Amino acid sequence: MVYSSIVIGLALLIQLYYLVPAWLFYIVLAGWIVYFIVAIEVARGLELAYPSALVMSILTLMVSLPQPEHYSLLAQGLTLASLTLVIGSAVQGVTIIFFGYYLVLRGREARLRNRQE
Repeated sequence: MVYSSIVIGLALLIQLYYLVPAWLFYIVLAGWIVYFIVAIEVARGLELAYPSALVMSILTLMVSLPQPEHYSLLAQGLTLASLTLVIGSAVQGVTIIFFGYYLVLRGREARLRNRQE
């Protein structure tokens, strides 16, 4: 899920470059770079990657979903921008569910292990 977020984010960056002011593009680029670092953590198998990916997905949706411009894209029908928005939001949602569930299971496992000791 994190790797697909990177690819979708790259598609978003290409689209945004021509649509938004430079300052906004660079803010989104900075967020994408942080997400890319999380993807490197995932590839290296670091435990920190899971909560990091969860936080990044939550932040991404918190920034994206309240934007009225995004809903106007959806009202225009099926375009590359609306498709990127829908797929990207779905991937973030699935990432939140999967990684959240994983972290809950890890917490339960740790508590059980601590009780046995």
